Amino acid sequence: MKTAISIDDELLQEADETARLLGLSRSRLFAVAVGDFLQRQRQERMLLQLNEVYAKGADAAEKRLLKAIKTKVSPTVKDRW
Repeated sequence: MKTAISIDDELLQEADETARLLGLSRSRLFAVAVGDFLQRQRQERMLLQLNEVYAKGADAAEKRLLKAIKTKVSPTVKDRW
C-alpha cells in the first residue's frame, strides 16, 4: 500500500544513506523500521503485563506447588553436583 508521510529533511537524508549502504530501497527501510518499532512496542506491553502479574507475588496454591517442585528436584540437583 502506498502512503505519504512528512519527515524532517535531515532524517530523510540519513534514511536514504542508510538504505543505500544496506542495499535497500527507501520504502523497504521504512517498512523494516516500522516493523521493528512495532515489535518493540509489543514486547514493552508484554513486559509491563508480566511485571504487573509478578508484582503481586505468588498466591498460596503457587507457593505450595513451588515447594513441592523444590522438594522433588532438590535431591536430583544435590546428586549431580
